[in-house]
Amino acid sequence: MLVLATLGAPQRHRLRDRRRRAVAPEPTATPVTTARATIVDAQPVPPAEAERWVAQAGQETVAPALAQLARAVRAHRLASGDPAVHEPTLAQALVVRIGHGDGEQVAAGRWAAARELSPAPPPRRRRAVGLQPHERLAALLGGHERPLACEELVLRARHDCDHGHLTQAAFQLRAALDAALQELTDDAARDMTTRLAELAEHRARLEALTAPSAGGMLPPDAGEIVTTALHRVEAALRARTAPHTHPRLER
Repeated sequence: MLVLATLGAPQRHRLRDRRRRAVAPEPTATPVTTARATIVDAQPVPPAEAERWVAQAGQETVAPALAQLARAVRAHRLASGDPAVHEPTLAQALVVRIGHGDGEQVAAGRWAAARELSPAPPPRRRRAVGLQPHERLAALLGGHERPLACEELVLRARHDCDHGHLTQAAFQLRAALDAALQELTDDAARDMTTRLAELAEHRARLEALTAPSAGGMLPPDAGEIVTTALHRVEAALRARTAPHTHPRLER
């Protein structure tokens, strides 16, 4: 069972008092709305078992609950037709608590006993082969480098793949490879011939995977096909932004 509540900020009345108001030189921070999501296991358990569960719970306990919340958010995005609705992540959570209580308590977001989990450690970042994020950001904002459509499509495919949406990832990645094969061919800054040939092979596999004859049913090896193709196109994009080497001879 999923219980959602809105906390914290006072309701904003946009239609009232449209007159312009003077603003202080250093205005105080405006309160923001805080959302609270409570995921309740409707299966009753003895108090002693509930206490043990709370004591032993860790970050791995939160993953199934977060998946249920993400499922509800995805459904809302589809029902509302609002592409700006994004799935929640643990990094966005202000606090994560594990607890137990009776039916009325948990339905209201309260508990008989609970504890707060420590923040999840940040994921270990793989050493970038290409430019560091701040260098790439400066290049993009300064107009020294153009963003590629395939980069955005690859990020969306990575998100789908990481969240277990294999069908969506397959179709998204197929579009990403279509864009990459065109955009990387037009990029004269690097010789991408070998990588483009490799991406074309993965594109052919994805086309067979997502063909209408498949009827929307992915074969057992679909996960390997999608993840391998995703890794290779990500590697190609990193290679594209890798700094050039300039040998220097000293005499």
